[in-house]
Amino acid sequence: MKKKLKVGILGATGMVGQRFIALLENHPWFEVVTVAASPRSAGKTYEEAVGDRWKMDTPMPKKVKKLIVHNINEVEEVASTVDFVFSAVDMTKEEIRAIEDAYAKAETPVVSNNSAHRWTPDVPMVVPEINPEHFEVIEAQRKRLGTKRGFVAVKPNCSIQSYAPVLTAWKEFQPTEVVATTYQAISGAGKTFKDWPEMVENIIPYIGGEEEKSEQEPLRLWGRVENGQIVKAKEPVITTQCIRVPVLNGHTAAVFVNFAKSPTKEELLEKLENSKGLPQELELPSAPKQFIRYLEEDNRPQVKLDVDYENGMGITVGRLREDTLFDWKFVGLSHNTVRGAAGGAILCAETLVAKEYIKAK
Repeated sequence: MKKKLKVGILGATGMVGQRFIALLENHPWFEVVTVAASPRSAGKTYEEAVGDRWKMDTPMPKKVKKLIVHNINEVEEVASTVDFVFSAVDMTKEEIRAIEDAYAKAETPVVSNNSAHRWTPDVPMVVPEINPEHFEVIEAQRKRLGTKRGFVAVKPNCSIQSYAPVLTAWKEFQPTEVVATTYQAISGAGKTFKDWPEMVENIIPYIGGEEEKSEQEPLRLWGRVENGQIVKAKEPVITTQCIRVPVLNGHTAAVFVNFAKSPTKEELLEKLENSKGLPQELELPSAPKQFIRYLEEDNRPQVKLDVDYENGMGITVGRLREDTLFDWKFVGLSHNTVRGAAGGAILCAETLVAKEYIKAK
C-alpha cells in the first residue's frame, strides 16, 4: 500500500481501545491519526486522558501520546479526519448502535468490537477465515443507510474464537451437538488484577449475557446471505457455560462434539492443520500463517505457554480424544483481546480493504 489509511479509534482510552493503539503502532497499512472518547476526556492529550490506566504490556506509542482526544459525539469533526474508524466504545447497546450508525452515515466505515450490531440483519459479523462472504451484505446496508462509503461491520464475541474455528474446520463431518464450557480471562471484562482484586484465587461461574452469545453467534457465522441479510444456521445445537477465572489474557474452552458422520482422529487433525481462509491466501498483515495449531502434549494448550501463538492471532487446540457420551472432545485456547477483540477487528479491516469496501477518502 503506497499511502497508509488514516484511522480513528472510538473509545480509545478503554482497554480494547488501548489494545487497538498498541497493535496498530507499526501497522503497514493503517495509521492512527485520531482518538475519540467521552466528553470528560475530550481536549486532553491521550496521555493525560489515560493517566495511570494504561493496561498494555508495551509502552504507550509516542505518536499517540500527544494526540488531542476528540469528543466522540462530535461525529462530523472526527469523521472529517479519518478514512475509517475502529469502535471500542463503552456505552449502552442503544447508544452504541446510534453512534456507530452516525459515523456510517457520515460516510465513515466503522469496524466494531462491540456487540450492539451483531444481530442487525444487514451488518456483517465476521471472522475473516470463516465467513468473509458475509461482507456482501454491506451493499444492502448502504442502501438502508443512504450511504456510498459508510457502513458498520463487526467481529463476534471473544469467547467463541477458541472453538468456532475448530468446528468450522470440521464442517464436512457435520457437527450436530456441541457442549462447551469456556474459562474466560478477566481482561474480557476490561479488568486487570489491580482493578479486580477479588478475582485473585477465585472463580465466578457467571458472566452476564455470555452464554447466549456463545451459543448463538457461531450460528450466525455459519449462516448464509439471503436478500441482503444474514440468515443464521440451524445446526449444530450448542449449549454452553461461561466461567470467569483468575487469568489475565486467554479464553480456554472444553468442548464435546457429536457428528452426523464418523470422522477418525487422523481426519480431524488433518482438517485442523490445514485450516486456512482468505487472510492466509491474501497474506494480510495481521493474518496468522497457520490459523489453528494442534499440540500433542497432554497438558497443552496452556495460557502461559500458548496464548501468544502467532502474535495472539492463532488458535491452539489439544487433548482431542474420543468420549463415552459424545463422539469427540477437545480443549481450545485463543487470545481474547487480540484475536478475540482488537486484533480480530484489525484483520476484518484488512480484509475489507483487500475487498475494496474500505478506501481512502
